[in-house]
Amino acid sequence: MATTIEQMKTDYPLPVYNYRVDIDSDTISFSEVSGLEIAYETITYKESRINATVPGPNIMYMPGMPKPLNIILKKGYVKGKSRQALYNWINGTKLNRTVKKDIKVHLCDETGKSVVQWTVIDAFPVKLTAPSFSASADDVAIESMELVASSLTMEEN
Repeated sequence: MATTIEQMKTDYPLPVYNYRVDIDSDTISFSEVSGLEIAYETITYKESRINATVPGPNIMYMPGMPKPLNIILKKGYVKGKSRQALYNWINGTKLNRTVKKDIKVHLCDETGKSVVQWTVIDAFPVKLTAPSFSASADDVAIESMELVASSLTMEEN
């Protein structure tokens, strides 16, 4: 068990609620970020066995091409800021002017300093979802944007 603050900083995992998202040079608050993963397609090779004691083909699995990232960003709708941040970006797709942007997600310590960052490279929007509406709910209006990106890097600060 850690007994000093320095031991706690190195021995305990960081909480997931203390993070920051930078899209290009703008920091935008999101209530949820998901889809930060590196994945590869799997290639299956089958070859026949010659004089083998085990019946059936010899099956081998190999890594293939990297899969594209599907990132989902969710945030509360804020009048005057949400349209500028998300709607204008995806609206460029309709006009055939898609702008690819790098996105950095920082996991921060208790002082707000970035400890580790994931960089999503060449992201562009493919879907913007308006909040769900219900007369019987008192939830915050949450909009979400789905992005596709080519790669993801991770580095500790």
